[in-house]
Amino acid sequence: MTVPLPMPGVGKPVPAPASGCDCNNCPFFMDNPRAVEPVCSGCTSSCEYCGCARAEDPLPGSEPGLACTRCPIRCGTRPDREAWMKDIGGTMHFTGLRAPGTLPDLPLFTPQVDGHDVPTLDAQLRWPAYALGLRRVISPKTHKLFPRWEGQTAHQFLNLRPEQKAILSGYAEDPLVEAYWTRRKADGFAEMLAAQKWDLVLTPNASMYFNQPRAENLINMRRNLMLAAELSAAGVTAVPNIYWLRLEDLDRYLDWLDETPALPPALAMNLQTFRTQADWEEMAVPGLTYLAATLPPDLPMVLTGASRADRIATLKALFPGRLYLISQNPLQYARHGAVMTEEGRVDTHARTEDLFTANVRFYAGLADGTITPRNEA
Repeated sequence: MTVPLPMPGVGKPVPAPASGCDCNNCPFFMDNPRAVEPVCSGCTSSCEYCGCARAEDPLPGSEPGLACTRCPIRCGTRPDREAWMKDIGGTMHFTGLRAPGTLPDLPLFTPQVDGHDVPTLDAQLRWPAYALGLRRVISPKTHKLFPRWEGQTAHQFLNLRPEQKAILSGYAEDPLVEAYWTRRKADGFAEMLAAQKWDLVLTPNASMYFNQPRAENLINMRRNLMLAAELSAAGVTAVPNIYWLRLEDLDRYLDWLDETPALPPALAMNLQTFRTQADWEEMAVPGLTYLAATLPPDLPMVLTGASRADRIATLKALFPGRLYLISQNPLQYARHGAVMTEEGRVDTHARTEDLFTANVRFYAGLADGTITPRNEA
């Protein structure tokens, strides 16, 4: 169970990012001798939000800072930044956040489906596990549980056999993830997911981007671990989602794992945002290489969004014996009449279930090494 962090005394302000992103007066800046939590090396050089026009020049007739409260980005200029700090426990530290557990027995590759006709898709495969995305459980429009889920477990909803595993891939577009965060306590989302009896839940992920204020990055890193801790406390086998932008971010995760009495079942990351080759080579691979060398050697990695054969080969080399992949590509290709082969995509007129079967087996072959990327053959 999560150990609650002590909150500052009544009437005493919580530490919050300095107004105007003023590092020298920020309680989180490493080079500020008065910093209470020196966890940040400075502003984001590519930030597009700090000192934005909406904060400096409000609309005529509006309250100062009103536009800020409608902005999805947290920065030091926001008038409600202390409220956000209180919402994450009054700290940027990870101390006290726990998500212990053991990873269930999973295949190296798990296909993510859309929830329709799973028994038909699975008829030839009889695959050990299937994943489902968060937007198939909680409506992106109403931010409520879809009515078709009422009274059903994940296994019942997907029509799985008793031995098959059901995984919730909690990744979704930012508005749904933000709604999950905002409504999670009032609507009892953690308890709801526990009642659905998922075998594994990859924690919903608050995004991190280079063009955001550093305060947004720090808040979102803590929020991601908080969500995992809350799910774990509700009885869910929850895998924390991690993101990073700097080396200090990776080191903070390592420190957190070092001080955690029981390790989480795994660590998870969504690789879909690394779309370009430059993103992959300059951001994803260096960070993953560092983690591969420094994480506890028995801690598994569950990665989503890797679909290219050469990238999967890189991931296998980095995390031998502890890499688990989840992807929606087999079904997406099948729904569009395509099959993946060692020579690439081939468009056909075959049945969706036949294409899905072939696609799952292809990606499973990449994951277990029985299929070698063509450029490495």
